[in-house]
Amino acid sequence: MALNLEQDNVGCVLLGSEEGIKEGDIVKGTGKIVQVPVGDALIGRVVNALGEAIDGKGPILTDETRAIEVPAPSIIDRSSVNEPLQTGIKAIDSMIPIGKGQRELIIGD
Repeated sequence: MALNLEQDNVGCVLLGSEEGIKEGDIVKGTGKIVQVPVGDALIGRVVNALGEAIDGKGPILTDETRAIEVPAPSIIDRSSVNEPLQTGIKAIDSMIPIGKGQRELIIGD
């Protein structure tokens, strides 16, 4: 996946094996956006960043995929957050109430 497109070079991230690839090699773009599998087949599975099974339970069988980068739905299209989500950590639950479905970043030491 290309990250930095500069005049004389391109920075990229390899999403698979690096075997046979070295600095300076010529590569070609596919014109596709990276997609990952989605669906009920992923429930209870351990996957890597590409949605590939890494839990030893065999491949994930699903035909549905989604692009990793999509525009967020507008605020009007989102359902309201009205159900609390308990983290089980009293300090967080009392100081930072979180709603189920809400995007919240909690950083601590």
